[in-house]
Amino acid sequence: MRPRDLRCHETSLFALYYMELFHTLNRGVDKRRIFLDSQDYSRFVYDLYEFNDQERVVDLSYRTRNSRDIVSHETKKKKRKLLVNIHCFCLMPNHYHLLLSSKVENGISLFMKKLNIGYAKYFNFKYKRTGTLFEGRFKSVTVANDAHLLYLPYYIHLNPLDLIAPTWRERKINNSRKAVEFLENYRWSSYLDYIGKKNFPSVISTSFLSEIIGSVDSYKKETLEWLNSMDLSVIKNLLLE
Repeated sequence: MRPRDLRCHETSLFALYYMELFHTLNRGVDKRRIFLDSQDYSRFVYDLYEFNDQERVVDLSYRTRNSRDIVSHETKKKKRKLLVNIHCFCLMPNHYHLLLSSKVENGISLFMKKLNIGYAKYFNFKYKRTGTLFEGRFKSVTVANDAHLLYLPYYIHLNPLDLIAPTWRERKINNSRKAVEFLENYRWSSYLDYIGKKNFPSVISTSFLSEIIGSVDSYKKETLEWLNSMDLSVIKNLLLE
């Protein structure tokens, strides 16, 4: 089901797929960078996988491993009991976005606590620092209706454009196709997995959003269309920024 078809669909997606979705965000204290190199990004993505487990994580031997393929290398070791479904994500230099649904009672709170504490321990160990890394408890807001669900995955996946075209939110893009090409080469996002490039398939659950955003080709095309026409006022209370 493509987004433009959903606008006139008579049945709510929340009725079709009874699911409570949350947009979550956290950023570095004083807006400091929380990812300083590719190893940091890799470690956080691995944490998205590793801490999404009802069982306690005890093996931290990977904490300073420098591997571009850290997730694909580690994810075969055990079967997990998931706390959440991670539907999409985006990592930015000083913050991150996640779209989550809970698999168990209090799953999101438990997952976010493990994720933030685990990554902060890694970061402080690596950079020989102490103290708080994040500005506080994560921010979270419920995705309340189909219109929100339509816009939010695009918004999350478009966030990396802040690095090359920070006026994209005002639809001021000099070269939209070049902007989309940038997204297609930005590794620290689930966007690639939705356009047919296996990036971190073990981390995210794509089945739900794939029903909404449609095929690989349609999502590529509509990303360009939404970049030029997205009205962020529709989801202004969901942005958390």
